[in-house]
Amino acid sequence: MSNSNLINEFSDKDFTFKNKKTVEDNIITRKSKNFWQDAWTQMKRNKLAIVGLVGLIIIILLALIGPSISKYDYADQNIQYRNLPAKMPVLDKVKFLPFDGVDFNGDNTYKKGNVNENFWFGTDQLGRDLWARTWKGTQVSLFIGIVAATLDICVGVTYVAISGYFGGKIDIVMQRIIEILASIPTLIIVILFVLIFEFSIWTIILAMTVTGWLGMSRVVRGEFIKLRNQEYVLASKTLGASNLRIIFKHILPNTLGAVIVTSMFTIPNAIFFEAFLSFIGIGVPAPKTSLGSLVNDGRAMLLIHPHELFIPATILSLLILFFYLFSDGLRDAFDPKMRK
Repeated sequence: MSNSNLINEFSDKDFTFKNKKTVEDNIITRKSKNFWQDAWTQMKRNKLAIVGLVGLIIIILLALIGPSISKYDYADQNIQYRNLPAKMPVLDKVKFLPFDGVDFNGDNTYKKGNVNENFWFGTDQLGRDLWARTWKGTQVSLFIGIVAATLDICVGVTYVAISGYFGGKIDIVMQRIIEILASIPTLIIVILFVLIFEFSIWTIILAMTVTGWLGMSRVVRGEFIKLRNQEYVLASKTLGASNLRIIFKHILPNTLGAVIVTSMFTIPNAIFFEAFLSFIGIGVPAPKTSLGSLVNDGRAMLLIHPHELFIPATILSLLILFFYLFSDGLRDAFDPKMRK
């Protein structure tokens, strides 16, 4: 009998897998995950990123509801209650915590001044409630950071999407404009805006946006250059899709991971820069407040009433720290090279 006849006499039913009962045992039954589900799975494995996320949620909630908890408005002044230390019910019984109403010199100023109120974060030199002012300042700092990051995304992504997609002379000219803007110090731009325009929160945001989008542009441009020659882009061109549709419907959605990660790093940078401006006296105008202006106000009282500096400085530091922890976790989750 020839070899060809022997082969024809066998079928797949005549063979079985070793140590396997059926072929169905090799079927993968695990549910597939999309990009965002897989990124969330990676994020949950990063303990520090979860700490950052939980911390951000707590601070944002306190910023939203904190001022309404106090019966005093953040701008209300009462000289009778000036420079009171922090005092919280229940926590004032814990000796090692600085919430017992005892000032830096060891005096109970609440008893001395016959004050029956409990100011959870104390008061400042004008008798304003630091609890309300701290969380109101957190609101303003978050607002500036989020709006500045949003504008950076809109300007930076749109600009370099055109530059990275078309390339050639268009890219060369647009990149030279970016280099000119990058050579101008941001502080000088902010000072010029403050001198020319009305002194307000929006003036600070617009001034930061002038050069704030440059970091976003570098990341997105690299993504567009990498993706513009992919097969699905070439197929869209062949089918007659317009350049605008290819940019915003095909390439841009594939750069969202990089855009989100970069924007999450932009928010704490904007918050810190606003705090720096407020600290040197060209930040949020009075009577509004921010964490930076609170730190600046408390700096003058450091040696006498240190709680006026340390409380807003601690909130500011934790806010920026939590943002960086969460952003770092996002970067690892979206980067395939960091996958475990």
